[in-house]
Amino acid sequence: MLTAENTQEWMNKFYLKIEQNKDYLSELDTPIGDGDHGNNMMRGVEGVKQGLAQLQDPDLKTVLKTIAMGLISKVGGASGPLYGTAFLEMAKKSSDTQDINQLIDVALAGIKKRGGATEGDKTMIDVWSPVAQNDTITQQVIDDAIASTKDMLARKGRASYLGERSIGHLDPGAVSSGYLFTALLETEGTL
Repeated sequence: MLTAENTQEWMNKFYLKIEQNKDYLSELDTPIGDGDHGNNMMRGVEGVKQGLAQLQDPDLKTVLKTIAMGLISKVGGASGPLYGTAFLEMAKKSSDTQDINQLIDVALAGIKKRGGATEGDKTMIDVWSPVAQNDTITQQVIDDAIASTKDMLARKGRASYLGERSIGHLDPGAVSSGYLFTALLETEGTL
């Protein structure tokens, strides 16, 4: 179950993962994108951290909305609106439930609607979808989902312009999504 407190802890752990891996994310993005995914995500998690630091005794909906706004306003490219949409959808649904699986389901639906991608398009959806389909999130599910993007042909985003040359590269958005869910797993003792 998500609460305002453990969601903030989740974002702190996500911040650390992005901080530690921002260069790697940009390296992944260089052959198939703009080469800036790591820097963009770092700006986003810094925006989230700043936004959350200004809250005083917030409820879950406020925390999720603050995360969404931080990501939308700071992350460049498609990732900002997609991540932001995920957390906005979670914020809307959090009035009805704090169940993490239900919140991930609505987040995934929001990402699909916003980005127009589906499973197999070599996007962040290729991590969000397997996570959503498993009642129990495990590191193996996350790792397998990330790895699956390597052999996919990109059909959405900048990588899709490369055609066959997009095969053989991990999708950077899938990798950063993997960090998001690994951070969630590390927070799970409080879920």
